[in-house]
Amino acid sequence: MASTIGFRIARLPHLWRSILDRRLAPLGLTQTRWVTLYHLWRLGEGHPQCDLARAIGVEAPSLVRTLGQLEEQGLVERRACDNDRRSKRIYLTPAAMPLLEEIDKVAQQARKEMFAGLTDENLEQLNEWLAVIESNGLAIQARDQDSPAS
Repeated sequence: MASTIGFRIARLPHLWRSILDRRLAPLGLTQTRWVTLYHLWRLGEGHPQCDLARAIGVEAPSLVRTLGQLEEQGLVERRACDNDRRSKRIYLTPAAMPLLEEIDKVAQQARKEMFAGLTDENLEQLNEWLAVIESNGLAIQARDQDSPAS
């Protein structure tokens, strides 16, 4: 059984995004765009592009195109940093808020459906177990980075 847990854990983010992609498609949002908007909303405004890229898990240059598309849609704006004109900070526009509220509503409903059959106690325990697994993985990653590759 332990050998299948990793596969299930790896499959869940893909399944989650697939469900949300399908439900958010009528809003005219691609996965890249809704993920970027949602992370910016959760991260808070005024962060540099590189921080947003790190939060999403993409390289900063990959994010530039998506931000350009969102800017064309009037959903975000990029402003030069006061102390470094080359660096851009990202802000949501007022037009993004109703869309983000709809994304959040869709995500909450999908989450409710995916967690059907689980009690609050089950979810709390699952969250604790996932935290332990994540902590173990981060420790392994740090240890492996500190030792030379064989």
